[in-house]
Amino acid sequence: MNVFNHYRSEIEDIIKELTEEGVLQPGLSVSRISVEPPRDPVHGDISTNVAMVLAGPASLKPSDLAKDIAEKLENVDGISKVSIAGPGFINLHIELKIWQEQISEILFHGLRYGDTELGGGQEINIEYVSANPTGPMHVGHARGAVIGDVLSSLLEKAGFNVTREFYVNDAGVQVDVLARSAYLRYRQCLGEDIGEIPDGLYPGEYLVAVGNEIVDEHGDIFLGSAEADWLPIFRDIATSRMLELIREDLALLGIQHQVFRSEQTLHDHDSITQVVSELEDRDLVYWGVLEPPKGQTPDDWEQREQYLFRSTVFGDDIDRPLKKSDGTWTYFAADIAYHLDKFRRGFSEMIDVWGADHKGYIKRLQAAVEATTDGNGLLDVCICNLVNLLENGEPIRMSKRAGNFVTLRDVVDQVGKDAVRFMMLTRSNEAPLDFDLKQVLEQSRDNPLFYVQYAHARACSVLRNTEIKLPGLSVDDSSLKKADVALLNDAAELDLIKLLAGWPRLIETAATAREPHRIPFYLNEVAAAFHGLWNKGNENLSLRFLITDNTELSKARLALVRAAALVIASGLTVMGVEPLREMR
Repeated sequence: MNVFNHYRSEIEDIIKELTEEGVLQPGLSVSRISVEPPRDPVHGDISTNVAMVLAGPASLKPSDLAKDIAEKLENVDGISKVSIAGPGFINLHIELKIWQEQISEILFHGLRYGDTELGGGQEINIEYVSANPTGPMHVGHARGAVIGDVLSSLLEKAGFNVTREFYVNDAGVQVDVLARSAYLRYRQCLGEDIGEIPDGLYPGEYLVAVGNEIVDEHGDIFLGSAEADWLPIFRDIATSRMLELIREDLALLGIQHQVFRSEQTLHDHDSITQVVSELEDRDLVYWGVLEPPKGQTPDDWEQREQYLFRSTVFGDDIDRPLKKSDGTWTYFAADIAYHLDKFRRGFSEMIDVWGADHKGYIKRLQAAVEATTDGNGLLDVCICNLVNLLENGEPIRMSKRAGNFVTLRDVVDQVGKDAVRFMMLTRSNEAPLDFDLKQVLEQSRDNPLFYVQYAHARACSVLRNTEIKLPGLSVDDSSLKKADVALLNDAAELDLIKLLAGWPRLIETAATAREPHRIPFYLNEVAAAFHGLWNKGNENLSLRFLITDNTELSKARLALVRAAALVIASGLTVMGVEPLREMR
C-alpha cells in the first residue's frame, strides 16, 4: 500500500461528502492537492494543503474549511491525531500499526514493491545517447546514457510502457568526414605513409580497424580513385562499424535500445519534404529574412532570404530556417520529420535526453512537435550537463586511441559498470558533475555507491548469521511475513520503517518530475537509517537484530532487515546496479 495515496483517497472522499452536504460546490479540481510528509516530522506523518487549495474557489476561509475537513479525518481508520497549522495546513499522525504493517507489504511484493499504475500503460518514447556514429563513446556520453536508461526503468516501474530509442545521425557532413578519415586509414593499411592526420579529420586509431576491414574486403581498388567513387562505400562501412562500437560500449553499461532509427532513411524516403509540404499547406513556412542575433553581430553574418518555419506561432523566440544556403535541409528540418515519425508510430509523449549544448534547441523543436501533431504530441527534454573526469582531483588526460577524448570503455574498465551508473546520478542532470575515479573506488561513506551497497550486504549478512545464532529460525519471506511487527517500536526502527514505506511515493514523484537522481538520494537516506540502527545495536545490546533469548523479537527485526534489503535492491535494480550480497 502507498500510505500517502491511501490517505489522499480518504481526503478526496471527504471532499465528495462536503460537496454533497453543500459546503463545497461541485466540480472543484483536486489536482493541486498535495499529500506528503511534512518538512518537520514534529508536525506529524502526513501534511496536506487541501483546505488552502479549495478554499478560494469555494469562497471560504482556509482555516474554516480546514476545520470541516479535520473533523471528518478524525474518524478515518489509522489516523491517531489531526491538527491544523499556519494558514490551513492539516497535519496527520498515523497509527504505528499502519507503518508496521508496511513490512508485510514489502515482504509480500518483494522487488515489485513500489510498482505503481501511475502511467496506466501509456506509451512513451525515450530517445537517449544518439551519439554521432563517428567513433567510440566518450565519458560525456555516459551521463546521458545512464540518465536515459534509468529514467526508462523508473517510468516502467511507475506503470508506463517505455520504448528506448537511439537516433542514428548517419546523414550530413560528419559522416562524410568519417568516410574521408577511414579512407586515410585505408591508404595507411595499404602501406602508404599518411604523415600527420590533417585538421578536420578524425584522428583516432580506432579507424585503423575500419581501414583494414575495407582492405580485406575490397583490396586496393579504391586507391587513387575519385572521391565520388569511394565516398558512399566508405561512409556506409565506417558508419556501420562505428555503430557496432557504440552498441558494444553501451553494452558495457548494461544498456540496450529497442529501436535504432536512421536519419538517412528520412532523406531516402522524402519524409522531410512531405512534412514541410504539410506545413506549407497550413501556411506555417515562408520565405523571409531574419534579424541578426541579439548583441554583437558576427563577422560572418549574412542577411539573406531563408526558408523559415513559423515557430514563433508556437512559443519560440524566432522563426527557424529549414534550408541551408546550398538548398539542402537543415538538421532542424530532419528533426521535425523524425519527431513526427515518432508520433505516427504511436508515441504522443516523447522524451529526449540531450547534452547541455543543445539547451537552446528546446523551444524550436517543441514548437515543431506542437505544430505537426496539432497539439496532440508532447515533447519533454532532459538536459544533461557536463562531466568533469578527475583522478585525485586532477583532470584526466585525453586518450591517444580515441584521438581527443577519454573513452567510456576506459572508464568502465577502471571502475566498473555499477560505479559509472550510480555516480552519474549523484547530481541533478542539469548540474555539472565531477567524477573522480579514485573516490568511486573508496570504501567509505564519502562514496555513496559503497555506502548503499554496504547497507544491502550488511542486511544479507544479518540474515545469513541467523542460521548460526538462531538455528532453526526460518528467514524466508513467507515466514518473516508472519512476524509480530508490533514489537518494532523503537524510534530508530520506526524511522526506518517510514522511510521504506515512502518508496512507492518516491517512485511516483520521481517519475512525474522525470528526475531519476532522486533514487540514489533516497537510497542514501535508507542506508543511513539502516546503518544507524545497526550502530544502536552495538551500543545497546537490547536493540540488536538477533536476540538469542527472544525469538519473536528477533523474527520481527529480521523482517525489518529483509524489508530494508528488498527496498535497497529494488532501487538499485531500477538504477541498473547490482545489489551486492557481500562486500569484497
